[in-house]
Amino acid sequence: MQLIVGLGNIGREYEKTRHNFGFLAVEELAKQFGFTNWKEEKKFFGAICTGQIENEKIMLLKPNTLMNLSGKAVGAVANFYKVSPQNIWIWHDDVDLDFEIVRIKLRGGSGGHNGIKSITSSLGSPEYARLKFGIKSEMLNKIPTSNFVLGKFSSEEFDKIPDILNDGVAKFLTQIKC
Repeated sequence: MQLIVGLGNIGREYEKTRHNFGFLAVEELAKQFGFTNWKEEKKFFGAICTGQIENEKIMLLKPNTLMNLSGKAVGAVANFYKVSPQNIWIWHDDVDLDFEIVRIKLRGGSGGHNGIKSITSSLGSPEYARLKFGIKSEMLNKIPTSNFVLGKFSSEEFDKIPDILNDGVAKFLTQIKC
C-alpha cells in the first residue's frame, strides 16, 4: 500500500490558498482514478479515501491538524497500517520553487517547511518522497512569507492550477512502484 498525503489547512479561510496545494493535488488524483469518497477519520486526524492505480492500493490523506502538525495524522495512519516511510508520498507547496514548477524529491530535509518537519519527526525518518508544487512569485518579495503562503491564488494563477495538478499527477505516475 502507498500512502499519499496532501498537505494543507482546513477551514473556509484557507480554501484556494497557496498552502493548500497538497489538498488540491490529492483531490485531483482521487478524481482522475475514481477513488472512494472522502471520509473523516478521527483516529487518523484527517480525511481519507482509497483506490487503486494499476495493482497498487493507494490511500490518500488530508490531515485536519493544520499544516504545522501534519505529522500527527501521517504518523497515525502509518502506524495503524504499518506503512514504511519508503511507501509514503507527501504532496505540498514549496515557496522556493517558482509557480508552475512541479518537482519530485525522493528524500531529504524539510527546506524550512514546517509540515515536512512535523512529518519527519513523527515518522522518525526523512526517507519519504515528496511531490512539490512551486508557489513562488514576485508577490513573495512584497509581503511576509507567512502571509504569502496563506494568501489566495491570483485569478491568473488559479486559471493555471488544473494544468499544474495534471503535471503533478503525471510526474507521480512515472515514479510510483506499481
